[in-house]
Amino acid sequence: MSIFNISTPEALHSDPFTMIGKEWMLVTAEKEDGSVNTMTASWGGVGILWNKKVAFVFIRPQRYTKEFIDAQEHLTLSFYDETYRKELAYFGKISGREEDKISKAGFHTIQENGYAYFEEANTVLKCKKLYAQELTEEGFFDMELIEKNYPLKDYHTMYVVEIEHVLTKQENDS
Repeated sequence: MSIFNISTPEALHSDPFTMIGKEWMLVTAEKEDGSVNTMTASWGGVGILWNKKVAFVFIRPQRYTKEFIDAQEHLTLSFYDETYRKELAYFGKISGREEDKISKAGFHTIQENGYAYFEEANTVLKCKKLYAQELTEEGFFDMELIEKNYPLKDYHTMYVVEIEHVLTKQENDS
């Protein structure tokens, strides 16, 4: 069993380009009824906005996880080591509408006070939603981005979330 140490966002000293762009992350939310869904994401970032430590993530409108994110005030961003690459790829391909992908992948959900994340993570960002905005064609300056990334015109919603806590895994010696 894993135990997580809780700290502030300032304690996060990892390279976000590697964490998000190469290692990927799971975006996870819990609905009021206790159901949880997650998806793999590799677009996003971290920084300072409105004098807050924030992360931003992008979710396409057809993703089932978007329903969970829109229904709640909180979400988590969780990160994993290379041994979970196969599961992260699976979470990015299969919809939670089709099957219980969390159980099928063998992940163990931790749910506490409106946050949901997984025991298998090595780092978890517990976040509070601050802002959401749908991307629009009119907002793009480089039209090649639309051609390359949005052939179906299914523009992402950008979520800006405040990083409230950072959890880092500490293996239990017992």
